[in-house]
Amino acid sequence: MQEDILRTMDEWGPEKIVLVSDTRTGMRGVLVIDNTARGMGKGGTRMSPSVTVEEVCRLARTMTWKWAGVDLSFGGAKAGILADPNDPNKETILRAWARALSRHIPSEYVLGLDMGLNERDAAVVQDELGDRGAAVGSPYELGGVPYDQLGLTGFGVAESADVACEIAGISLKGATVSIQGFGAVGHAAAKRFAELGATVVAVSSVAGALHDPDGLDVDKLLRLREEHGDTAVAEYGGKVLEPGQELTVQADVLVPAAIQDQIDEKLAATLPAKVVVEGANLPTSRAAQKVLRDRGITVVPDFIANAGAVVGAGVAMDSRYSAFRPDADSIFDLISRKLRENTRVVLTQAAHDGSTTHEAALSISQDRVRKAMELKGRLPAASRR
Repeated sequence: MQEDILRTMDEWGPEKIVLVSDTRTGMRGVLVIDNTARGMGKGGTRMSPSVTVEEVCRLARTMTWKWAGVDLSFGGAKAGILADPNDPNKETILRAWARALSRHIPSEYVLGLDMGLNERDAAVVQDELGDRGAAVGSPYELGGVPYDQLGLTGFGVAESADVACEIAGISLKGATVSIQGFGAVGHAAAKRFAELGATVVAVSSVAGALHDPDGLDVDKLLRLREEHGDTAVAEYGGKVLEPGQELTVQADVLVPAAIQDQIDEKLAATLPAKVVVEGANLPTSRAAQKVLRDRGITVVPDFIANAGAVVGAGVAMDSRYSAFRPDADSIFDLISRKLRENTRVVLTQAAHDGSTTHEAALSISQDRVRKAMELKGRLPAASRR
């Protein structure tokens, strides 16, 4: 295990990997601080019965590039808790995790929300550590910016898709969209796509994939999600496909917004979409990205397209100890401006270089992180020669 962790380290990081456990509650968790050259560690915490150290390391690295991509001064970090988010003892486990990491939160890491955690969980961490600055994404009632409730990530995905479609020669208004996942990201993306005039033809959840080539009633789906959660797809009625088939239905735009590692080289060779906008982190493999480029499919990388909550979290970080809550409209405006601009820059750069869009986005982010490391004297000796 130690050798596996050591192999994850490179010139960028991670700077610190902290494993914690608690025998009384059975809590097991990990914190990965990847790179703090541009600022203190900030990233989401996920709770899952299958979370691994390697997974959290990969996600922490994505946060390093994501913060640099939106040009906000924070460093990449991520945390994970090995537990079922539906466990009746969730709060007890979460409090044990927060106590175990109290030397690091919030001095080195501030909790954000990821899979399995919600606004109330952010409030619990703030309460356990007695520090309002320990977490962002807490409820309005506690002066927070509840970015999952506001749907900031999904909103940004649709904004990014609008620019990608324009560059690909497609009008998003009237275009068809398939969304893998109907959780915090997917449902907010569907809402914004509908507002922008697109037709959502498929969505999915753990209950299956719902498909109607003539278009789904997004307002109805949103109401059902409020009432039934993840089973909204099953409650809707209509044609339900096997999970995964939503990736291959006929649609102009595909939004993988569930979990990582969903599109490999083989699947990329047959995807019918003209534009792929990554709502989830790490949904495509490198080989898949090259296949999509070679097929002329426009891809917006994850840390560009799904950075809406990151922008919201950046605003929340600046207001953690303030008596004044940021205005939601101004946050949406900032997300729209930043993500549209970043999408255009990355797609233009990739077209100029003949690279994949992931390579172009990574190059931009790495240049920004490398410059910060250089200014702080953190570059490896070989890089300074």
